Amino acid sequence: MDIQISHVSKSFDQKQVINDITFSIPKGEISCLLGPSGSGKTTLIRLMIGAIAADQGSIQIDDIPMPHMKMLKKVGFMPQNDALYDDLSADANLSFFGGLYHMDNSALKKRINEVLAIVDLTKHRWKLVKHFSGGMKKRLSLAASILHSPKILFLDEPTVGIDPVLRRTIWDQFQMIKHAGTTIIVSTHVMDEVSECDKAALLYNGTLIEYDAVTTLLEKTENGRVEELFFIASDSKSGAER
Repeated sequence: MDIQISHVSKSFDQKQVINDITFSIPKGEISCLLGPSGSGKTTLIRLMIGAIAADQGSIQIDDIPMPHMKMLKKVGFMPQNDALYDDLSADANLSFFGGLYHMDNSALKKRINEVLAIVDLTKHRWKLVKHFSGGMKKRLSLAASILHSPKILFLDEPTVGIDPVLRRTIWDQFQMIKHAGTTIIVSTHVMDEVSECDKAALLYNGTLIEYDAVTTLLEKTENGRVEELFFIASDSKSGAER
């Protein structure tokens, strides 16, 4: 399912957070929203899933304008903060979310088995979430977001606070989900994570400074590190303001 973002702008309290952004995200790939904190990544995700409306411009998923209830059923979302119930087990949390998606009981039980295996939490199925580590909560949140087999999965800073070993595991899980046919949009401020993605949108102060295949973006740098493109954008802006 392709996503088309066309001349989208958004302000809060008269402060521009997203400024005239246009680009298209192809289906079947991992696309990264990369930028420092405050660059507009979370706001752009909220706009794409239809949680908030744009002040200007439009967002379409498969030519259907967002927000749209039909599309919401095909979208999965993993927020920055874990939206889990600490006093429920992993199984009970997933059963709750399955109910929100109106999943059939027999299909839900089978799917819970599948997603717990994907995130390697099968043996912790009946443990209360309050006894989970931070990494386990991240993985359970991921399981909840893919429970209804979404066509598009949005992941907002999914690896924040995660140690390098677990981060590798989580990215391996993202790749597995992609190869199963799900389009993934992931936001991050960790520059080296761009190499995990097929395409990257570089955001700086609410503006799209680059969008292309990751290999193409890296070819534009002298040292092979994507943060160089942010330094170039920052220097250009400073020069224009002088």
